[in-house]
Amino acid sequence: ALMVALAICSLVLYLLTLMLAEKLSSNTVDAQEVELIWTILPAIVLILLALPSLQILYMMDEIDEPDLTLKAIGHQWYWAYEYTDFKDLTFDSYMIPTTELPSGHFRLLEVDHRIVIPMESPIRIIITANDVLHSWAVPSLGVKTDAIPGRLNQTSFITTRPGVFYGQCSEICGANHSYMPIVVESTPLTHFEHWSTLLSS
Repeated sequence: ALMVALAICSLVLYLLTLMLAEKLSSNTVDAQEVELIWTILPAIVLILLALPSLQILYMMDEIDEPDLTLKAIGHQWYWAYEYTDFKDLTFDSYMIPTTELPSGHFRLLEVDHRIVIPMESPIRIIITANDVLHSWAVPSLGVKTDAIPGRLNQTSFITTRPGVFYGQCSEICGANHSYMPIVVESTPLTHFEHWSTLLSS
């Protein structure tokens, strides 16, 4: 898209320079064929640029067979999570206060219960809120979806490596919205199964 825009800008700059430097005849300026071309050509270029984007948006919108579905519910001022299709796990995730934070952890970003997901697996997350507008956002995963009371929004992502990914509520949902951190821990499948067994027992 940037190369197409650069080519168009260069062409327009060249034509403007040509018009200022040389005297064009009135036939060239008033030509109906030229007007038709510079009206239709940009429309064709815009359509060709939009088609790949529409295809990607369509492919990202729906995930047919996710390995795991996770439900995130926004509350004031914490997140509640449900693994409803996997051993029916539910828990609340609160930010750890600075006075209780273990050494080496991130202040205002660490939580008492992390979301643990298996890596290299399609994950669908259904997001809603219980009271006011929230927004479930993890920038390093490329995920940001609004949590709206009475509405279910969904998004999906895949983690390709083990690690810990941090996010926060990115909606100005009230005084303490910045105290709603999100921590996603991506682990191999065996570790995820061990974690879910410990949590459910």
